[in-house]
Amino acid sequence: MKILPKIDIHVHAVPDVMLVRMNGEGFPTPPEIRKIYDSIGVEKGVLLPDGIYPPGAEDICSPREARNMVRCFPETFGWWFCPLSPSLSNNAPDTDLSFYINQYKSFSAKGVGEISENRYFDDPYMTNLFYHCEACDMPVIFHIGRMGRDYGIVDDIGLPRLEKVLKLYPKLQFLGHSQKFWAEIGTCDDSTRDGYPTGKVIPGRLPELMRQYPNLCGDLSAGSGYNAITRDPEFGCAFLEEFSSRLYYGTDICTPSDGTSKMLKLSAFLDDAMLHGKISYLAYERISRGNALDLLEK
Repeated sequence: MKILPKIDIHVHAVPDVMLVRMNGEGFPTPPEIRKIYDSIGVEKGVLLPDGIYPPGAEDICSPREARNMVRCFPETFGWWFCPLSPSLSNNAPDTDLSFYINQYKSFSAKGVGEISENRYFDDPYMTNLFYHCEACDMPVIFHIGRMGRDYGIVDDIGLPRLEKVLKLYPKLQFLGHSQKFWAEIGTCDDSTRDGYPTGKVIPGRLPELMRQYPNLCGDLSAGSGYNAITRDPEFGCAFLEEFSSRLYYGTDICTPSDGTSKMLKLSAFLDDAMLHGKISYLAYERISRGNALDLLEK
């Protein structure tokens, strides 16, 4: 069976580094991303502008810069998502965000994200954002966080608020990401949901939600996605097979040093699982690139 080049649903970059984080690291540049991609078998990625949301923002990649990087480095970035704060314009929970989303669409944005606004999923500002994303047929990538001293949309253990918006916006594709999302692949509590749980998986809330809501998808990027699938390989491969039509390979590269990160072993894990018959070739193709191409080129 042929090993396939991957499409990365989740990558960050800047045209040039201006600010660094407190640990001294900055976002990678397009040539640095290309070097990493070549080492792990990735064809190209979806560029997610970072820094529009106050929590988690350091260096800023504007929508304009993201679009220009896609145009200038088409061999590395095939597509981009637009950043969109729910408080855009007049800071009201009933702003016509479609007015702005459709402008981004006219410049070839393919979705909205990574959404890391530090509000509850069912906050009126967030439901307004999701309403307009659904109306404009723009999928969303979201990061889950805690309220305060963190970044990301906020939910409780068991993801009840996420379930609420999945019901409210059934035509909107939600691509979930981050530790607090992927920890829910198994049972978790306050001591484990912020990190990378280990050991055998006792099925948790996430598989239940994915079975019940066809608009919930999984962004397998970062250490959280890699850990969720590989901590219990037998369960992980069964999960990949069952939800192969709604899972997306990703990296979440956000610094040049991520080139040596364990999370980048996901590409090889998928290759090995396919070659050894642990997942079907159809599932492998869907997760590695097929789902992404369907989402991005529709």
